[in-house]
Amino acid sequence: MFAAAAVCPHPPLLVPALATGAGGEIEPVRAAAQESLRRVLAADPDLMVCVGDAPVPRTWGSGAAGSLAAYGVDVCVGGPDPMESEALPLALTVGAWLLDESGYVGERRYVGVPDSFDPARCADLGASLAARADRVGFLVMGDGSARRDERAPGAVDPRAPGWDARVVASLGSGDLDGLRGLQPDLARELLAAGRAAWQVLAGAADSVVGRRLEASVLADEAPYGVGYFVASWRLDGLG
Repeated sequence: MFAAAAVCPHPPLLVPALATGAGGEIEPVRAAAQESLRRVLAADPDLMVCVGDAPVPRTWGSGAAGSLAAYGVDVCVGGPDPMESEALPLALTVGAWLLDESGYVGERRYVGVPDSFDPARCADLGASLAARADRVGFLVMGDGSARRDERAPGAVDPRAPGWDARVVASLGSGDLDGLRGLQPDLARELLAAGRAAWQVLAGAADSVVGRRLEASVLADEAPYGVGYFVASWRLDGLG
């Protein structure tokens, strides 16, 4: 069943080796991400599932590896497992780095969720992932809108701050309906890379009947015009 989750963004700059010269803009996000994952591991999961954006749906095993060489520094994380020939995409590579940094050595699964998945399909996937072990911990990787201000990759969109605020409110209160209600088309227009992964989280948490979620937001930043949110979810009484 679902036990706990860390929600984190996936900018390559989260990895210190790539953040040289970036000042302290990303440090609060990195520290919050590490704390959120520490809380998940305190729930003693039997399995960690890392969920994030990918071009096509795919699941990788514990030995999968990823590289950040395309972003300027040849940082390799995870595996390598010779049976896992395809490298992890960016979101899952940053997730693998967080898991490596946390010291977690248990079983992992990396799950790529394409933007083409609608909310219902995301929810179904989350429920199936939560059923894979007695206590499943989730590391949910996703960025908010990338049209917040002039520093953003996309042109400024006045809808972006309000959309991000809705996501943060849902993550901070454990509002599953709020996450399920995020519309794919609007998320695409705002260049938000986290919508599908957050809806997988909602499906996973919804699989727990009669248990209260403890939810909190540890970071809500937009240092480069992109929404970076960190949240912690866990079942009441775990960890």
